[in-house]
Amino acid sequence: MADVLTVEGIQKLLPHRYPFLLVDRIVEYVPGERAVGIKNVTVNEPFFQGHFPGRPLMPGVLIVEAMAQVGGVVVMQLPEAHGHLSVFAGIDKVRFRRQVTPGDQLILTATLVRLRMGRFGQVQGKAMVNGELVAEGDLLFSLVE
Repeated sequence: MADVLTVEGIQKLLPHRYPFLLVDRIVEYVPGERAVGIKNVTVNEPFFQGHFPGRPLMPGVLIVEAMAQVGGVVVMQLPEAHGHLSVFAGIDKVRFRRQVTPGDQLILTATLVRLRMGRFGQVQGKAMVNGELVAEGDLLFSLVE
């Protein structure tokens, strides 16, 4: 396993920045296979102002985006990704199992399922809070120049 990545290391691999970088740390990494990241969900997140006043819930699309960013850490270290940007090509079989609220710590796992023609691929993502499945799904990506 490779060393843990701090937010600075993640920023070297992904173009996302505040307020859209949704991964605080990579705690496990197996090159070319999988990564496990952490997102600490705080009440100070900008999306909580409107989602929803009086009952803050992390939007499901942002949970999916956080899973995809962990997948991006795996993908962007592949030789085929050099000089490219990894973008969404599709989202399949995504299911939300539990709400995410301030104070939760999301544990995000992304496993590379396949890479075709060096340009298209699939990552299986899972999000957990306290050992409980929050969301899961297949995230499809394309490497673009």
